Amino acid sequence: MGARKKHAPKRGSLAFTPRKRAKSLNPDIKTWPTLDVSEPKLLGFAGYKAGMTHVYYLDEYKYSPYKGQEIFSAVTIVETPPLYMLGIVGYKVDIEKNRLVSYKTVVTPDYPDFVRRRIKTLQVNNFEKSLKDFEDSLDEIRIIRMLVSTQPVKAGIHKKKPEIFEIQIGGNVSINEKFDYAKNILGKEVDVTDVFSPGDIIDVIAVTKGKGFQGPVKRWGIKLLSHKSRKARRKPGALGPWKPSATRYTVPLAGQTGFHRRTIYHLKILDIKDPSEFDHPISFHKYGQLKSKFLVIKGSVPGPAKRLIKMRFTVRPVREEMKVPVKLTYVKI
Repeated sequence: MGARKKHAPKRGSLAFTPRKRAKSLNPDIKTWPTLDVSEPKLLGFAGYKAGMTHVYYLDEYKYSPYKGQEIFSAVTIVETPPLYMLGIVGYKVDIEKNRLVSYKTVVTPDYPDFVRRRIKTLQVNNFEKSLKDFEDSLDEIRIIRMLVSTQPVKAGIHKKKPEIFEIQIGGNVSINEKFDYAKNILGKEVDVTDVFSPGDIIDVIAVTKGKGFQGPVKRWGIKLLSHKSRKARRKPGALGPWKPSATRYTVPLAGQTGFHRRTIYHLKILDIKDPSEFDHPISFHKYGQLKSKFLVIKGSVPGPAKRLIKMRFTVRPVREEMKVPVKLTYVKI
C-alpha cells in the first residue's frame, strides 16, 4: 500500500473512550476543589435542569473588546430546591494504598419520610453515641463530607424519589471547625444561596442525552464514502491492516452514543432568582412550573430537561476579575 494521497486526520476524539453508558443518573464528583475562605462551607450543590433561554447583560470585563456594551448570551436554568442534610461522613487516609477510606458515618434520626423512597432499610441507632464517637475520632479524620438528599417534591418535576450523595466541606479551617459546622446544619435544609452567589465560576457534572446505538457517521463524525462505494457509504473505509489481524479500539465503529458522564468546566453563574420575584408563573417545556430558586448559568449543561445537575466550585484556576457579578438587563422568561 502506498502513501496517502491526502491528509486524513483522526475523526472524533479518543479522550472520552470508551463511549459507554453512564453507571448512574446520579454521577459521583471525583475531585473537590480547595476553597480559599476563612469559614467552613459546602463545596457543591445540585439541582434539576429546567431548560434554556437567553439574556442580555452588560459586559464589564476589563479585557473584553465589548466592555460597556450589552451582550447576548444563551443561558441554562437549573432549579435548585433546598438540600436536606441527612448525615455526616468522615474519611481517613490509607497511606499504604494511597486512598481515602470511609471511617465514621452519622445519620440524623429525624430524617423525613421521603428518604425511605431511596433507602428502605435506613436505621439510626444510638445517635448521640455515634456523634460522640465521631467527635472523639477527629484526630484520625482528614475529610468531612455531608450526606445530603435532594427534595424533588419542592421542584417543578413530578418526582418523589430523592437522590442521595455526598458533598465535601471545604475552607481554610481546622477539622474541628468543619465538624462543628456539619453538626449545626445536620438535619436541616441548606439553600443554594448559602453555597453559591452570582459571579461564581463552577464546574457542572451530569449525564448527557442518550441517543442509543448509532453508526460511525453520527458517533464519530466520519465522512460519507463515495456513491460508488461497495456495500455501504456510512462506514469506515478500512478496519485496519492484515497484520495484526485485529480491529483496534481507535477505529470509528458503531455503538452507544450519548448517556455519558461528562464534566463541563468554568461556567459562570449570572444570577440566582426566585420565582416569587416575577409577576407570572415560570414554566419550561417538558419540565413544568418552577417552584424553588433557580440558577441562571451562562452556556449549556449536559442532559435533557429534568436531569440531575451537580455543581461544584471550579477546580481549575480562574482570574479574580472573572468572578465579578454581571448586571442582567433582560431575561427571556
